[in-house]
Amino acid sequence: MPNYNTPLDQLFHALADPGRRAMVDRLAKGPASVKALAEPLAMSLPAVMQHLSVLEKAGLVASQKQGRIRTCSLRPEALSQAEAWLNARRLGWVNRFDRLAAMLDEEDRTGEPRE
Repeated sequence: MPNYNTPLDQLFHALADPGRRAMVDRLAKGPASVKALAEPLAMSLPAVMQHLSVLEKAGLVASQKQGRIRTCSLRPEALSQAEAWLNARRLGWVNRFDRLAAMLDEEDRTGEPRE
């Protein structure tokens, strides 16, 4: 069985959970403490810490501790790998649709199906 534990896999795994996406959305506004990230979520502080660990492993979040407060910040450059992967898929589909449109245009002009 192939190993699917690549950085891209970790990134999509991290973003697959709605709670983690909510944390990423909040961190897009600026750094926040773990407590601030946990407040709007219906989960315990230990659960929030586990989710943050997944986000950190995927490279989406960095955290630092000052005294008793752990502050998290978003690492938006980590999203560039997912963006590149998605854009490559989108480009492939755009090219396919362009070829289909050209084929249908040719068929409309000649009245004959193209092989």
